[in-house]
Amino acid sequence: MIGSIIGTGVFALPSALSPYGPIALVAFVAVTLGALALALTFGALSKRATASGGPYVYAREAFGEFAGFLNAWSYWITAWAGNAAIAVAWVGYVEVFVNTGHDKTASVLIALVGLWIPAAINLTGVRNTGAFQVITTVLKFVPLVFMATIGLLFIDPDNFGAFNSSGQSALGAISAAGAIALFSYLGLEAAAVVAGRVRDPERNVPRATVYGTLVCAVIYILGTLAVFGTVSHTRLGESSAPFTDAANNILGGTWAGDAVAIAAIISGIGALNGWTMLCAEMPYAAARDGLFPGAFARLRGENGVPVFGIVASTVLASLITVFSYTRFDDVFTKIVLLSVLTAVIPYLFSAAARLYWLLRGRAGLSRGALARDLTVTVLAMAFSYWSIQGSGYQTVYYGLFVLLLGLPVYVWLKRDSGVYDGELAADGDPSPTATDTTDGRAPETPPVVPAPRRPRTGVLHNLLRHHD
Repeated sequence: MIGSIIGTGVFALPSALSPYGPIALVAFVAVTLGALALALTFGALSKRATASGGPYVYAREAFGEFAGFLNAWSYWITAWAGNAAIAVAWVGYVEVFVNTGHDKTASVLIALVGLWIPAAINLTGVRNTGAFQVITTVLKFVPLVFMATIGLLFIDPDNFGAFNSSGQSALGAISAAGAIALFSYLGLEAAAVVAGRVRDPERNVPRATVYGTLVCAVIYILGTLAVFGTVSHTRLGESSAPFTDAANNILGGTWAGDAVAIAAIISGIGALNGWTMLCAEMPYAAARDGLFPGAFARLRGENGVPVFGIVASTVLASLITVFSYTRFDDVFTKIVLLSVLTAVIPYLFSAAARLYWLLRGRAGLSRGALARDLTVTVLAMAFSYWSIQGSGYQTVYYGLFVLLLGLPVYVWLKRDSGVYDGELAADGDPSPTATDTTDGRAPETPPVVPAPRRPRTGVLHNLLRHHD
């Protein structure tokens, strides 16, 4: 899971955060607390539903198939758009060695190579994917740990610049910087998304989610602090490879920066490798339930590779990469914000599903446990809303647009389904519902059976009764 979280994004993040000044570190701490709340929420949800699909499964089982579709659609956009962002950051470190003049056409070609190499690896099967992920995860830790430890000893306070250099209010700067910083934590739900392929998911998925997020949090905050303190504020804003510049300033010469660049290149390929798999995993789970085009559910070869999902997602990532390079100056930041927005929507639905199940099953929890779980869940929801707000009006506009593009797809998928929720279709036969998927449900996606509940009365009953 750590391999999917730590990618080239963290290596490019200091430059993206530099316009805000050191106040971005305050945003990073706030985002870390929110990410931990989300990690705990996903850990709890994974114990209830151990199927592959993560946020898609939770939303579908709690709120119905339309909510499940929206989550699968939004998360799918996050996956391939996030791949584009990782590829753009990856280009910055490749160009330490080639295309040092940053010719835009050459940069686009390098990004496309970075996207299609992991796709080719994934097309060979899951075993090869897992082995490659382990290797890249180990290699990427070396420069990050170096910067988060030794790098702290070389901090020069004069490099930080103004505490808030954004020109916004402190709260506005923290919100805007936080939306960018959240990109570094995308992937904390990765273990839940592939839970159906994990051994003993009820035990291993929560551990991987929470502990992986904690490890990443320490490295991110300390590493970003070290880069802010070893590279001048002016230089940092112009850098396409901030960790390389930091290493050169600490050890002198260029050899250290080159070594960091190589590690960042390996890290980026590893992250793209893991996310390319997630690009196919979520649509696969939804397609097997009839909530995504059937082509995403077709597996090829002995290892059962979802070829269509991998290829389609990589094509879309390639298109948005080309579009962004030709339309935006701050390519990385624009794609990052779109990825964060479309990721936060499934995060919000997942937290809402957790809250819903807590309220339904509250009779089986002690007062202290219920209060604790409710606090974490409400914090995760509040953090998700805050992240949406910090993404900015333009990002929300584009994000809402691409999310609503899923509506015609859903209508097309359900065109022969008649009326939902057990009502009669025009021919008098009961229409399909979210649970009528005898032939379509993935083998690893069993229906979730609600825990026994005592009768409800009052306002809560009126609010929730349509789900009973």
